[in-house]
Amino acid sequence: MTVLDHRHHTSVPGWLPGATAPRTDPAPLLPDPSPVRALGTPALEKHDPALLRELYRRLVVGRRYNQQATTLTKQGRLAVYPASTGQEACQVAAALALGEQDWLFPSYRDTLAVVSRGVDPLEALTLLRGSAHTGYDPRATRTAPLCTPLATQAPHAVGLAHAARLRGEPVVALAMLGDGGTSEGDFHEALNFAAVLGAPVVFLVQNNGYAISVPLSAQSAAPSLAHKAVGYGMAGRLVDGNDAPAVHAVLTEAVERARAGGGPTLVEALTYRIDAHTNADDATRYRTEPEVAAWREHDPILLMERALRGLGVLDDRLEREAADEAEALAARMRAQFHADPELDPMALFAHVYAEPTPQLREQAAQLSAELAAEAEVQH
Repeated sequence: MTVLDHRHHTSVPGWLPGATAPRTDPAPLLPDPSPVRALGTPALEKHDPALLRELYRRLVVGRRYNQQATTLTKQGRLAVYPASTGQEACQVAAALALGEQDWLFPSYRDTLAVVSRGVDPLEALTLLRGSAHTGYDPRATRTAPLCTPLATQAPHAVGLAHAARLRGEPVVALAMLGDGGTSEGDFHEALNFAAVLGAPVVFLVQNNGYAISVPLSAQSAAPSLAHKAVGYGMAGRLVDGNDAPAVHAVLTEAVERARAGGGPTLVEALTYRIDAHTNADDATRYRTEPEVAAWREHDPILLMERALRGLGVLDDRLEREAADEAEALAARMRAQFHADPELDPMALFAHVYAEPTPQLREQAAQLSAELAAEAEVQH
């Protein structure tokens, strides 16, 4: 009996040629042996100084955004807030790597990326405030609604990117996930479809070490999450997720490669979640203060300040301007969230289905009757 020898890239003699044999040399798909870095390396001098200053500005504003959103949660102005403190380099680089025509598919922790794309903070945080399913128009902003179920936005990104290519549109979709999302079936289905279709999509996995309280070692035994790309036939990249110029360079290369027809890329950015998973989480139960302190020394803003001052790209004036812009954003957020929103409960049933299902119509009628009864009692 003739069998296929899976140790080689060709079939043994006598085996019918075809789809069972591996078709791709894995070497070009393998991720970088160590995370790509720019800060503290000669590669930094090749970056545009204007881009470096813009990344720094966005990092400073992003950190203040995270701090203010966290404070609003403590004040009861937000129902929940998953901070991206410590992960700002991934957030701002992702937004900056995309063109105006491209689409962003964020997870619930990626509100900073949404704001960095130009969406107003009040609109970006509407879901986490509990006011509506989403506060912005996805079509107008080319930003999908925040995704709270893990990884379900990944197949959507593939579908949109593939459809755009079929229409001849030079659109790339970027799906943002956490390391926990790579344990979901949707993640693997999305990668498989993306590679088979050659869809112009980039997957950015922000590996912050924990899926809530579950460390990465309890989720995956792979050499890196980027290595998972090879099994699906796409390129994998590994980057220091706290190095904003490096993340931006790797993502920009992946986006332009996808736009040019080079297919999808899986990028793993090694970073760390400084704050708890959400305001409802006690992170001290599963990680130590020395561990957090070590990552604070690898803070993306600190790294940028040291490197850019060494290059002569950052001075006191730019630092003050960035800080002033950050405080202005925080003040605007406080003003926006000071008043309670005026909500229409019936809006819950809008934008669920193009044609409401019988169940939705029944529920809407029931709620309408309850609201009418309450109004009658009040009068």
